Amino acid sequence: MRFYSVVIPVYNRPNEVDELLDSLTRQTYKHFEVIIVEDGSTDRCDGIVERYSDVLSIRYFYKPNTGQGFSRNFGFEQAKGDFYVVFDSDCLIPSHYLQTVEQHLTEHSLDAFGGPDRSREDFTIIQKAISYSMTSLFTTGGIRGNKKHVGDFHPRSFNMGISKTVFEKTGGYIITRMGEDIEFSIRIIHLGFKTGLIEDAFVYHKRRTSLSQFYDQLHFFGRARINVGRFFPGEVKLVHTFPVFFLLGMGSLVLLPLISIELFALAVAIYLVYYLLIFFDALSRTKQVAVAIMSVAAAFTQLTAYGVGFITEGIKKLFNK
Repeated sequence: MRFYSVVIPVYNRPNEVDELLDSLTRQTYKHFEVIIVEDGSTDRCDGIVERYSDVLSIRYFYKPNTGQGFSRNFGFEQAKGDFYVVFDSDCLIPSHYLQTVEQHLTEHSLDAFGGPDRSREDFTIIQKAISYSMTSLFTTGGIRGNKKHVGDFHPRSFNMGISKTVFEKTGGYIITRMGEDIEFSIRIIHLGFKTGLIEDAFVYHKRRTSLSQFYDQLHFFGRARINVGRFFPGEVKLVHTFPVFFLLGMGSLVLLPLISIELFALAVAIYLVYYLLIFFDALSRTKQVAVAIMSVAAAFTQLTAYGVGFITEGIKKLFNK
């Protein structure tokens, strides 16, 4: 029976930590500890952590702000487990999570794993729409948390586990922001460790609560992909440029009427069909018209923000050479 160390970095999000810890009290598998790493927050969660000290094996650490990657490393250094499990502070954990992980690792040898994210019924319309957009075939290719993922599975640190040996051999994260989990996963695989998706080890990921916050997050993700390319150039692939072409295509709608009305009409029709596919797919998955409508807006926000971030960071990289 494995012992798990759940490592949670947090920055100014005490209410989220409260909800996350509450969900962890319901785990059916009890052989685990929780390590909260407060990353230089001004709005600290130590008082909330104290409230759970009687029901969870929990430790709290406060440190100067260094970013989420190095804060996870700090947590790993304190951990006593055989496996270290990382969650983002805006996740809620189903009661079966650790039991599902334990059973899977008993049946399938893995050095590192990840799981999908889902929206919960009580999430807001925007949260559900963002969750759809981040997992949709029409925006990400549907590979996020999908067992049909091509090639080695790359765990992401909103829901990720590594063995103690992986940390000892890798030293953990070597960058703290901008694609730190992507770089870490690639390095784990390059060192010969076995990774895999545990499909039923999902978390409920609240993500952002407004489209403006979502834009900022995805703009950062676009920049992060370029940053990962500084370490592994081959990891910036054609699929990652889709938001750029989406953005350029939207921009062309301004100029096309000056060139050809027929081409303009064709381009508008293509985008309308694309948005209709998103709407009906979201409606099929969520069964809510309001969520389907908002999913179109979320998809537009996601692709635009990622494309802008990708382009601006790419230009910066080009001129820094």
